Amino acid sequence: MNKQAIKDWLNRFMPLAALILVYLVFAIIAPPSFVSLKNLELIVRQTAIVGLASLGMTLVIISGGIDLSVGSIVALVTVCIAWLLTAGCSPLVAAGGGVLAGLICGFINGALITRLKLVPFIITLGTLLIYRGLAKGLAHEQKIDAPLSWINELLAALKSEQLWMLVPGGVWLLALLAVLVALLLKYTRFGLYTFSIGSNEQASRLCGVPIDKVKLLIYSVSGLFAGFAGLMQFSRLTVGDPTVAAGLELDVIAAVVIGGGSLAGGEGSVLGTILGALIMTVIRSGCTQMGLSNWVQEIVTGIIIVVAVVLDRIRHKQEKK
Repeated sequence: MNKQAIKDWLNRFMPLAALILVYLVFAIIAPPSFVSLKNLELIVRQTAIVGLASLGMTLVIISGGIDLSVGSIVALVTVCIAWLLTAGCSPLVAAGGGVLAGLICGFINGALITRLKLVPFIITLGTLLIYRGLAKGLAHEQKIDAPLSWINELLAALKSEQLWMLVPGGVWLLALLAVLVALLLKYTRFGLYTFSIGSNEQASRLCGVPIDKVKLLIYSVSGLFAGFAGLMQFSRLTVGDPTVAAGLELDVIAAVVIGGGSLAGGEGSVLGTILGALIMTVIRSGCTQMGLSNWVQEIVTGIIIVVAVVLDRIRHKQEKK
């Protein structure tokens, strides 16, 4: 096995090894309840929100971009769903309207990036505030209580008669969409263009890749998956909350980078992203089981992000040698 093959093997299996290591560490130091089936189900359910948003972020980061507005889009989607339900719309219409709101937000991000020719960091930093402000305005700066519906069951703990499902519907939705995105990246021209733009945008342009159209589609899809994440967030909260998901974008970016995605673009995988999201959730669950304060969890999350970026930078320096 040559040196490049070893590097590829490490990049592919490192996220899985990291997940196993983190889980084993908490299995040893955390209370026995950490390894219970109930807590395992809770970890999987909590991963659905970050995981869904991370699928869209995977495309964005592979293309060499960034989307800081994800958390604000999730908050706006929860408010839209609650507002539609209280207005008398059916749960299906409310859910569809919320996801559509996420898609529109992503489309706006992509349109601004491609038309104004500004870096995605600046554009999405601005829309982060805009979408959060819209959510607060629509909700009149308070939570919106909505009538109960099947939406609330998407991430709820399974009842005794639902055990045949193994996990709630929201987790199955994450699995289905993850497979679709993986196939999209591997077998379609869109996937090829996404990697190409992230690897070398100028060369891709010279080769005839429609850069602006692809970027517009990438950010629209990112908004769509943020919409699905917002739907899961509403299912978990059962209310529309304009203040929810603050900082979620950091967890999402961390999940992609931990999973092997490169902030320099051109690298990333759906499996790695899902494993990265699981690592983040396992760490939060372990800290909670140990009774650690939220500020400790935030410090741990920050350290993980820094370490992941540093390792990514070191890996790229070694590849250039």
